[in-house]
Order: sequence, then structure tokens, then C-alpha cells
Amino acid sequence: MARAPRTSSKTSSVSKTCSKPRAQTVEFKFYAPQAKKVSVGGGFNNWNPEKTPLKKDASGNWKTSVQLSAGRYEYRYLVDGNWQNSQEPVECVPNAFGSWNCVLEVR
Repeated sequence: MARAPRTSSKTSSVSKTCSKPRAQTVEFKFYAPQAKKVSVGGGFNNWNPEKTPLKKDASGNWKTSVQLSAGRYEYRYLVDGNWQNSQEPVECVPNAFGSWNCVLEVR
């Protein structure tokens, strides 16, 4: 009569650490002292600028901070209903609407 091989009831415990890439705080800034409303839309918020409004300070600077994981993101500012690019020198790529999107690289 053949015997079944013995198996141990002990299981080896292997601990795997799955670390997510850390999100980084990215600040978006736009100078528009006369503007009534400024927001930012891009790949990080499905191009929905309502999700990412900027707040105006006394000097006319609009700012917000967003937590972003590593990656490449296209974005634009929506200033009083008009899409505009960053006022700082940044990389830009053409978009499907005949204008340009700004590019942000988070490492």
C-alpha cells in the first residue's frame, strides 16, 4: 500500500511590502489680480477645473496645492472661463483643440 507523502501543517510566512509611490505636494500658482475665478484642470483631475479651484491672496496671486503621484501630467488654468497656460516657463505640448497644454513631471 502506497503512502501519501507527508506534508507539514506549518506554512512559511513571507512578508511582502508593497509600497505605493508617495504622492508629492505640487503647488499651482497664477497671477491674475483682476480675475474673479481661477482653477486648474488636467490629467490629474479628469480635466475638471471645478475639482481644483485656486484661492486668491491680497496681492492677486492665486494658489492651490495638489497631492500627485509620480507621473507626467498635462494641465491648463481656467481664468474667468478662458483656458490659459502657465505664466512660468514650462514644457508645452499641442492639444486636440489647436492650442497647447502645459506639462508637469512629478518624480
